[in-house]
Amino acid sequence: MIFQSIKMAWEAVRSNKMRSFLTMLGIIIGVTALVVLVSLVDGAAGSITSEVENLGNDMVTVSVMDDKGAPLRLEDLSRLSQLEGVGLTSPSGSMTTTAKYLSNEVMVSLNGVIPAYYDIQGLELGQGRFLKTADVDNRSYVAVLAYDAAEELFGEEDVLGKRFTISGRSFQVVGVLAEEESMMSAMRSMMGGVSVYVPFTVESRMAGQPYVTSFCASADGDTSAAENALEQALLKRFQQDSDAFTLVNMSSISQAMDKVTDTLTLMLGCVAAISLLVGGIGIMNIMLVSVTERTREIGIRKAIGAGHRSIMAQFLLEALMLSLMGCMLGLGLSWVILQIFSHVAESITFAMSADVVGLAVGYSSAVGLIFGLYPANKAARKHPIEALRYDG
Repeated sequence: MIFQSIKMAWEAVRSNKMRSFLTMLGIIIGVTALVVLVSLVDGAAGSITSEVENLGNDMVTVSVMDDKGAPLRLEDLSRLSQLEGVGLTSPSGSMTTTAKYLSNEVMVSLNGVIPAYYDIQGLELGQGRFLKTADVDNRSYVAVLAYDAAEELFGEEDVLGKRFTISGRSFQVVGVLAEEESMMSAMRSMMGGVSVYVPFTVESRMAGQPYVTSFCASADGDTSAAENALEQALLKRFQQDSDAFTLVNMSSISQAMDKVTDTLTLMLGCVAAISLLVGGIGIMNIMLVSVTERTREIGIRKAIGAGHRSIMAQFLLEALMLSLMGCMLGLGLSWVILQIFSHVAESITFAMSADVVGLAVGYSSAVGLIFGLYPANKAARKHPIEALRYDG
């Protein structure tokens, strides 16, 4: 009986192709909205989370706003790195200035660091070496360039050993970082923020700031333990004034991002679900029209022995078929749209997850069944004699 009902439902859908397509259109739009919106949020969130983790999920950054007459020096960072739970520490002085090589001028972010910065940030070298302790101690005018900085300044040239100027001072290139294909890197390039790394002692002299006003530290185990140890040490140094400095735990940022994206996904999913409900109302309207048009057919089927359940199953299956066909077309359209977005946003990959597909199929099925229930019940309850007398 079920196969016969499916066959009859398919014939009814196929006999009115344009009407069936227009009925499915609400479901197609709803499924597309649901899948695309949720997938876009998931893709962007995954990329941002990955970038945060690349910045160092086990890292704590500190900024000093008021040193209370007890400014931090490099030797103080060495003592902080010996605290329980704290690993490596490095200053992270920064200034924006202009780098020049021949006729090329590039706006750069000049970062004053020490060798430990390389391991804390998880950097990777493409060529040469990173800064050495001797470079910091001797205030050597050497620089390590980010890949995009080397490309913008020197083009295709072999850059190792070349000299360029920053704010009129001559620097020698000793290393180039590996190329980053990430969203953060793309954003920095768009904003003109290509990075150059020099010894902290050199950058602090150029900036006219001999003290450490910001630094980063890696955690030796639990990031929260490192954060607490640094907080207690800095409170002691800065007269118990918690407003004198700020600490940022990168793992807490990652957790906060997860909460934000989960909330955003839920909100967008609910908005898209409304479109599916509208599609369901469309299915119910068309099914009611179909029941009216096929009143005599229902009467004939009942007259030859079709029962209440048989009639109801036929119309329920028809509503479900319309909903699922719309869902499949919506999923196909969603895949095309996500491929386009992935091609445009090269650093982010947008894909349909199995969970999102399952949610779309399940929700579409529920919409088809729920909104098909009333028309199916109406058809099943028709009196066979009255149905046969109906002349439309």
